[in-house]
Amino acid sequence: MRYDLVIFDNDGVLVDSEPLSNRVLAGLLTELGHPTTYEESVRDYMGAAMHRVHDLVAERTGERLPEDFDAMYYARVFEGFRRELEPVPGVVTVLGKLAADGVPYCVASSGSHERIRVALRKTALYGYFGEERIFSSQDVGRGKPAPDLFLHAARTMGVAPERCAVVEDSPLGVRAAVAAGMDTYAFTAMTPAEKLAGARELFADMAELPAKLFV
Repeated sequence: MRYDLVIFDNDGVLVDSEPLSNRVLAGLLTELGHPTTYEESVRDYMGAAMHRVHDLVAERTGERLPEDFDAMYYARVFEGFRRELEPVPGVVTVLGKLAADGVPYCVASSGSHERIRVALRKTALYGYFGEERIFSSQDVGRGKPAPDLFLHAARTMGVAPERCAVVEDSPLGVRAAVAAGMDTYAFTAMTPAEKLAGARELFADMAELPAKLFV
C-alpha cells in the first residue's frame, strides 16, 4: 500500500446523494426567486460547503438568502435521505478491504456533521467510521476548494499530506486535495473526466479503486 491514509469524500463517493441533494437545492433556490436548474446546481455547488451557496447568490444578485435557508434545505434533504438514500455501489467492498488490511481511512466532507451522520447511518456505513474518523467543513474556517479540511483530517489522523490519498468526485474536491499536496483519485460517475483535472487517476466504477490504491 503506497498510502498511510485514505480520505473519502462523502456525497457521491460513499453515499449516492448528489442527484437528490442537487434536485432539492435547485428547487429551493428557484422557489426563493433565484431560478436554478439541476445542471446549474451540480456545476456550481457540487462538493461545496453551504457558505458557497450563500456567497454565489449574494455575488450574482446582491441579495442574501433567508436566515433559515440552511434549515429548510437540510429538512428536505434529510427527508429524502431517510426515504431513498443508498451507498455508492461497490464502496462497501472497498471499505471492507481497507479495514481488513489495516489501512487507516476517514471521511472528510463539505457537508455538516449532521448531514454526514444521517447519510452514513441510513446507508449502514457509519460502523465503518465511528466518531473519530468523521471530518466536516464545519471543523475548519474554509471549505473546499481550500485545502483546510483535508489538511485537518490528515493532521488529526497523524499522517503527512504526501502520504494521503483522497477519493473525490467533484472539481472543488479535487482542487482542494491537490492544494493539500495529496494524491487524488477522481470518481467520474457524475462528473465528466475533463472537469477533474489534477487528479492522479480517474475511475468510473468503485470496483476499480482497490487496484489503483493497492500496488
